[in-house]
Amino acid sequence: MKYLKAGALLLAIFLFQAVFVSAQEAEERVVDEVVAVVDNSVITLSDVKREIKSVTDAAVQQGRKREDIEKEVAEKRGELIANLINEALILQKGKDLNLDAEVDASINRRFLDLMKQNNLKTIEALYAEMEKSGVSPQEIRELWRKQITRDLVVQREVQSKLYWKPAGAEMKAYYEKNKSRFTKPETVTISEIFLSFAGRNEAAVREKAKQLVAQLRGGADFVKLATENSDRPNVAQTKGKVDTLNVKELDEKFAAAIKGLKPGQVTDPVEIDQVGLDILRVDERSAASSESVFDENEVRMAILQESFPAGQKQFMADLRKDSYIKISDSYRPLVAPILFADERKDKAPSK
Repeated sequence: MKYLKAGALLLAIFLFQAVFVSAQEAEERVVDEVVAVVDNSVITLSDVKREIKSVTDAAVQQGRKREDIEKEVAEKRGELIANLINEALILQKGKDLNLDAEVDASINRRFLDLMKQNNLKTIEALYAEMEKSGVSPQEIRELWRKQITRDLVVQREVQSKLYWKPAGAEMKAYYEKNKSRFTKPETVTISEIFLSFAGRNEAAVREKAKQLVAQLRGGADFVKLATENSDRPNVAQTKGKVDTLNVKELDEKFAAAIKGLKPGQVTDPVEIDQVGLDILRVDERSAASSESVFDENEVRMAILQESFPAGQKQFMADLRKDSYIKISDSYRPLVAPILFADERKDKAPSK
């Protein structure tokens, strides 16, 4: 099942209760400020400044003017604080769901992929290269932790539940009402031989891929070559078989590679984001038609797509309802109307 990506949250703004240390100094010095308390989490001014810098720097790298970004941040103070509070609620939900082990495993896989892409043998070597480029491994790890936790929480608590919610009768009714959306697409069944660059000379891998393509086009047995050469860990079980896929949903480079190929024909080596090379064989093709076809997954996905925005809003409203949220008195009038907008709509009296 495919899941919608949660959008990145913009965070920002100045706030609330100064924490002072004066000891023997004549003047009091502000160390940090509490922006909001969200259950067990405290959002501080330093957290906010860090997010402002991250958002601003990213926009500047895309060619936008720093002063324009800073103006936008200032104009959206209430919205930015509300987003920061919502993020804290989602991260806390992740802890309640005991996602730490799964999140850590996903982060480690990302670092491992980076090691492979850069032909590095140890995580220490990767960290050293990142630091040389001005990238903090710990900051990246924390950024990924938040992203992955958000995605997992939304997938499990919103998308998955909405996907499985419709019963058979509801799905059938939806299909009959929207038959024109469920016409038979063009599909292709493919197999692959994947060659990894990790720990190898790229030129040698490319040469090996060319030789394999030549052998296959000369009549060599695909399953035999896949089993002997593919770097997929499960190739002994799959024999190189991938799946039947909707042509419209294929990545552009793969769609271009198989375009016009007949069953039994293979592509030239296709590079996968500096990770390795794929040799694809077209096993079967099925032409598109105007005939409507009931596919449970497609119907569930269509219903999910329609119900997700409202479902996500309700999920966040429930999180806020069941949580302790304390916002600065100075900023509550600015933030509360945005943070609790949906709840206020539900309570509004009808005219």
